[in-house]
Amino acid sequence: MTVPTHGSGADARNHHPPSAEEVRGSSIGELMRQVTSDLSTLMRQEVELAKAEIRQEGKKAGKAAGLFGGAGFGAYMVALFLSLALWAGLSNVMDAGWAALIVAIIWATIAALLYTMGRRNAERIRGLKQTNETVQRIPDALKPHPEGVTR
Repeated sequence: MTVPTHGSGADARNHHPPSAEEVRGSSIGELMRQVTSDLSTLMRQEVELAKAEIRQEGKKAGKAAGLFGGAGFGAYMVALFLSLALWAGLSNVMDAGWAALIVAIIWATIAALLYTMGRRNAERIRGLKQTNETVQRIPDALKPHPEGVTR
C-alpha cells in the first residue's frame, strides 16, 4: 500500500497523516516524496500567512495614515495662525524681525522634539508577529546553517 499524496486546494486541507500500516508498506522514495510535499505545503502556507498579515496591517495603516494626515493638516493651520498671532503680539513690544526670530526658534525646538520622539517610535515598529512565531516552530534541522553541513 502506498502513502496517499495530496495536491493543493481541498485535498491539502483534508489530508490526514498516514497510519503506521501505510508507512510500513511504503518505500523510502514514497516517504521522502511525502515529506517533501508536506514541507512544500508548509512553506506555501507560511508565505500566504505573511501576505495576509501584510494586507491586513496595510489596510489599517492606510486608514490611520489618512486620518492622521487630516488631523495633521488641521493642527498645522492652528499652529500657523497661533504663530502669526504670537508674532503680531510680540511685534507690539519689539521689532517685528526679532519677534519672527523668536517664533522661529520656538518652532525649531518643537520640530527637534517631535523628530526625536518619531525616531524612537519608528525603532519600536514590530514585524509580522504571527508569521515570526510559526516560523520559529520549524525544526532547527530545516533551517539553513551559515557554516554549512557538518559531518
